[in-house]
Amino acid sequence: MQDTVAIFCKNTGQILPVPIGSDLLSIYQAIDYKLPFLIANARVNNKTEGLSYRVYNRKTVEFVDISTQSGMRTYVRSLCFILYKAATALYPDSKVFLEHSVSKGYYCELEIGKTLETVDIDRIRAKMQDIIAQDLPFERVECLTSDAVKLFAAQRLFDKVLLLETTGALYTHYYMLDDLADFYYGSLLPSTGYIYLFDIQPYNGGILLVVPNRKTPTELETVTYQPKLTEIFQENLKFNHILGLNNIGDLNTAVLEHNRISELIKVSEALHEKRIARIADDVAQLEKRVVLISGPSSSGKTTFCKRLSIQLMTNLKDPVALSLDNYFVEREQTPLDEFGEYDYESLYALDLELFNEHLARLLNHEVVEMPTYNFTTGKREYKGNKLQLKDNSALVMEGIHALNPELTHNIAHETKYGVYVSALTSISIDDHNWIPTTDNRLIRRIIRDFRFRGYSAMETIRRWESVRRGEDNWIFPYQENADAMFNSALLFELPVLRRYAEPILESVPQNCPEYSEAYRLLKFLRYFSFIPIDEIPQTSLLREFFGGSSFEY
Repeated sequence: MQDTVAIFCKNTGQILPVPIGSDLLSIYQAIDYKLPFLIANARVNNKTEGLSYRVYNRKTVEFVDISTQSGMRTYVRSLCFILYKAATALYPDSKVFLEHSVSKGYYCELEIGKTLETVDIDRIRAKMQDIIAQDLPFERVECLTSDAVKLFAAQRLFDKVLLLETTGALYTHYYMLDDLADFYYGSLLPSTGYIYLFDIQPYNGGILLVVPNRKTPTELETVTYQPKLTEIFQENLKFNHILGLNNIGDLNTAVLEHNRISELIKVSEALHEKRIARIADDVAQLEKRVVLISGPSSSGKTTFCKRLSIQLMTNLKDPVALSLDNYFVEREQTPLDEFGEYDYESLYALDLELFNEHLARLLNHEVVEMPTYNFTTGKREYKGNKLQLKDNSALVMEGIHALNPELTHNIAHETKYGVYVSALTSISIDDHNWIPTTDNRLIRRIIRDFRFRGYSAMETIRRWESVRRGEDNWIFPYQENADAMFNSALLFELPVLRRYAEPILESVPQNCPEYSEAYRLLKFLRYFSFIPIDEIPQTSLLREFFGGSSFEY
């Protein structure tokens, strides 16, 4: 009888015989290779698995540390369970809500029967450190979904009960930490002792969970307070609470009631329109001549601009669109990134001198012949397109650098109005599992790139890390410069996008590295019940990504 199995380790490029049934952690400890930072999980046949995963036949394994997105997600989830365990131990009737990422950390609300004070936060931090010092194992348990439902009902975790009851799966899993059960949709670390660096700080009436910096995991992230972004998140959480739609289970229940989901679509779209109208009113009343619109990839900036233009017209303004993309420098003049590739995300990929010259002339009511950038040749062209502003014109400019002061440093501040647009997903999987805004945007981009730009999901996922680096460098540092923020996420959008994203993600081959991310997104999307698209308005921002919009792009 065979007692070993061959494992191909991608980290070492070697085939290793290991005892059948070995877990990934013991395999990692046995090989002559160590990752630069804390090991978090592994890709097994390009699927992310926790280190407790056992191997019974031939596999390809790649070990991952916390300097990767996947590894850091595992670290943060494990830390969240420790926070929940600590809060429950100190305040037995407490509730913990892990809401969203903000200010380089993770915002959490705690209900402990009284106002949360600094002394409470200090007690929770000390209890977390004690749990870490005990090095308690995170035990993964697979069971019938009905058994997990009974367990979570006994712990009064009804958000998880509703999630599991509405997804329709026969079997599920959960994690045990000492005597406490919880559900996480991704892997955890082997034990609490793996957590070596964290902090919790008071933040906006709750706490901010601070984790290691992914680039330099030996250091904590530097908290950067973001009051405007926080306010937008809080406004949307309040909206969710009023509708009674805080988690996926609530949303799936609403889908079963057609009249309720129909109402949700109408209310969500009306909220978008109201917020856009409010921004247009502000621009008109303040007599701003230049509207600068920025935001990360797939935030819906293009449709926002079109809908804002319509609302500006109702304020008797003449909206004039100007694309920053047409001011790229010649391709050979494009700056290079750290990998020696053209860095199109850099501010200096734009001809700032020409742009500011044209902007000044336009605001002086001169006629300006506008350039057109040919993305195929990498050259600037002039095709006789001329622009001149009227007395009631508002120049609407959209681009990733729009809120960077250096872009428009020659233009008086009082003439400018900045808007930051992003898909700030406010609904959660359950009370302890938030939905990253980056996942929402990536799903949007995968669909749009496939349907309208000819890119496969594999290509979009492959480029996503580079896109994110550009956002970190050139967009996020300037988002608080905005005069207004617009959340382009819609409560109902992920159940709609699931229909389009699934077949695209399923086409990613398992033998490519991008399969791991595609598989993760598929697992996530399958928590949602489908919503038909026939009630989505043609003016909906969501249609920018899957089609059927009444706007031209």
